[in-house]
Amino acid sequence: MKKFGYIRVSTKDQHLDRQYEALLQYGIAEENLYSDQLSGKDFNRPQYKALIKKLHRGDVLVVKSIDRLGRNYDEIIEQWRLLCKKKHVDIEVIDFPLLNTNQEREGLTGILISDITLQILAYVAQSEREMIRQRQAEGIAIAQANGIHFGAERKVTPESFDQYYILWKSGELSSRRAADRCGMSHSTFFRRCKERDAKVIKETCFEK
Repeated sequence: MKKFGYIRVSTKDQHLDRQYEALLQYGIAEENLYSDQLSGKDFNRPQYKALIKKLHRGDVLVVKSIDRLGRNYDEIIEQWRLLCKKKHVDIEVIDFPLLNTNQEREGLTGILISDITLQILAYVAQSEREMIRQRQAEGIAIAQANGIHFGAERKVTPESFDQYYILWKSGELSSRRAADRCGMSHSTFFRRCKERDAKVIKETCFEK
């Protein structure tokens, strides 16, 4: 029987250190630790797949929390069944030992109690995530109805913009050089120029 540990973070901006230290302190040998850092919606986990191939009947897989196995209720349940029912591997969860499948509890096998507990926890966790998303959507809708707009704040146009806009229009400066002298990005400078052109055209039309 061997013990393995699995670590997962959702994005490459997050760090593995906390889970890594927890598993080492739990007694998992460093060579038996597998980790994945995912980006965005990509859930292709090469290290997890390699770990699954390494696991044999009677081995133990240790994770810090149960959501390391999947992103939602269905994925967690699917991986739980794969490990416990098909691979016949035990699972130990550091943050929630009640889920450990290798314990006897008053004559009942640990895996039976763990299955029931997992179903409830995974369902509650997903329900909470969906409720949070619903509240966020409702909050945004109410804010927008009250005239509040979301998105990147518009950058202040520097006072020197008019000067370099004229130099650009006259052909004395390229748009990139004019943007540099304004202290603006090229895309922002070009966008402000188009806005200024549109304003000039509109004012000219009204004068006529």
